[in-house]
Amino acid sequence: MKKIVSMEEAISHVKDGMTVHIGGFLAVGTPENIITALIEKGVKDLTIVANDTGFPDKGIGRLVNNNQVKKVIASHIGTNPETGRKMQRGEMEVELVPQGTLAERVRAAGFGLGGILTPTGLGTIVAEGKEVINVDGKDYLLEKPIKADVALLLGTTVDRSGNVIFAKTTKNFNPLMAPAADLVIVEAEKIVEVGEIDPDHVMLSKIFVDYIVEGK
Repeated sequence: MKKIVSMEEAISHVKDGMTVHIGGFLAVGTPENIITALIEKGVKDLTIVANDTGFPDKGIGRLVNNNQVKKVIASHIGTNPETGRKMQRGEMEVELVPQGTLAERVRAAGFGLGGILTPTGLGTIVAEGKEVINVDGKDYLLEKPIKADVALLLGTTVDRSGNVIFAKTTKNFNPLMAPAADLVIVEAEKIVEVGEIDPDHVMLSKIFVDYIVEGK
């Protein structure tokens, strides 16, 4: 299957109401060109799973500010004030998840696990409505997997078959989100021929990547 496609074809798979994993940490490693295309398309009522909501003019914050997001599942929202305002006005649902827990809930979905057990959040509002499981005399919260319809990632170097290298800080949520989504779209900063990436340097295997778009 041809994986390198136009931006229009790639985002045609992102539809209203979907749950979408988006890589990045404070917009580093976030596929900005894909976000621009989604804004132009006007897709709406998205549930976004990400570390954060970026900034008002960068990253996921642009989708939030354009009223395209129904719900955010993230570890913090402080760098985009509009996220907090929408939450307080009841215009957008926000589920705050401790950062490590968020990463492991996504990872659990990718590995087909039924969830993870963690002491993080016990005795706080994080524990509300969640099952507590005792293991060897110690209590843990059962945190369930977070799966997505689509994952939108940024790859530094991507070969034509879909093998990906993530550089420096972009090695954040990008690699672990891919296995946890039904469909994966990677925005490539650089596309190379098959064989140009040393197999030992591959951080995300081509088996997880459905479509590649070239960053501008």
